[in-house]
Amino acid sequence: MVKSPIKPISLEKFLKLPETKPASEYINGEIIQKPMPQGKYSIFQGELVSGINAITKPQRVAIAFPELRCTFGGRSIVPDVAVFAWERISLDERGEVANVFKTHPDWTIEILSPDQNQTKVTGNILHCLNQGSRLGWLIDPDERSVLVYPPKQQPELLEEEQEILPVPNLVSGLQLSVGQLFEWLKI
Repeated sequence: MVKSPIKPISLEKFLKLPETKPASEYINGEIIQKPMPQGKYSIFQGELVSGINAITKPQRVAIAFPELRCTFGGRSIVPDVAVFAWERISLDERGEVANVFKTHPDWTIEILSPDQNQTKVTGNILHCLNQGSRLGWLIDPDERSVLVYPPKQQPELLEEEQEILPVPNLVSGLQLSVGQLFEWLKI
């Protein structure tokens, strides 16, 4: 993440700024731009969104969103994948998916990029959990590991290929091992 040289501003002023590419986040009064997505990141994000939605959308249980801005609890963050239970998806006046989500995801997934600060990313996952998220993942492609953050519990480091990654109940049909996750990187 790249820190902006801009002096601290309010969340309200931040939300009025034009969007950046890659996205910027508002954390503790600072504007921090996320790093440009790279190959491994893109593979994980695409496969996770597709895989989760294949299971949850037909049953109208949840939707996985890539790079969705979520503003809640004094922060405005953009998880790599944000999964929302169907009944919690923000809708506009036409009953369509809203552009603005002012709540925490039910499941937040972050994919660590080489230039990213793991502490900042972990801070976003913990912020989500403190606000009501059911689960957080931090995928580290270089270490071939996943840190799983259940609410109000110690995180769990999964790095053995046969270990099954825990998922929230709303995505209970997703059975994915650490080995299967990292197999996506081979084409």
